[in-house]
Amino acid sequence: MDKRAFDVLATLALAPVWMPLLALASAGVLIVMGRPVFFRQQRPGLGGVIFTMYKLRTMRPCAECGEAALPSDAQRITPLGRFLRRTSLDELPEFLHVLAGRMSLVGPRPLLPEYLPRYTERQARRHELPPGITGLAQTSGRRDLSWEETFELDVWYVENRTMRLDIAILVRTIGQLFRRGAGEAADRGPFTGSEPSETTRRDTHRDIPPDIS
Repeated sequence: MDKRAFDVLATLALAPVWMPLLALASAGVLIVMGRPVFFRQQRPGLGGVIFTMYKLRTMRPCAECGEAALPSDAQRITPLGRFLRRTSLDELPEFLHVLAGRMSLVGPRPLLPEYLPRYTERQARRHELPPGITGLAQTSGRRDLSWEETFELDVWYVENRTMRLDIAILVRTIGQLFRRGAGEAADRGPFTGSEPSETTRRDTHRDIPPDIS
């Protein structure tokens, strides 16, 4: 079975789980924060082609913050939004992108378009596969990793992807959702570029558990 067929069949098989959750979470956003329910942002997909990605809205508009200066994301996020992010429920609309072929269940996470010219030639290989709802980097440390470590894991996945690896990453993702604590992920700041130095890379194969690699 190829990657696209697996994505569609698995997404449809999981529809009895994610569709009711998406409906409930969307209703919660509508009741608590009002319209719009969805947050839209441009992200690069396969080959760096830009598409509009949807998530559930987690923050108040700037106009509602009552701040003279531009408020920070921490000031704008609502308690419901914090819960949605902590549980990854804000990512549920991305299953629709999987069905549409713009994303995959597993792959490098879609980042900001302004990062595209900042990648090294090797880092840019993360766009050789469709972006994923989850990925190897997200199950190997998430934002505790440096940008360079994240991109190296992304490229390792591109070079070594198998169906078995995809299934293992999905299983690890589900396990992490149940184990995730109440703390927010650390903010590592925007990616500003890096030098293509071997010293910034780690042996990612060594860090992948034997039952996955």
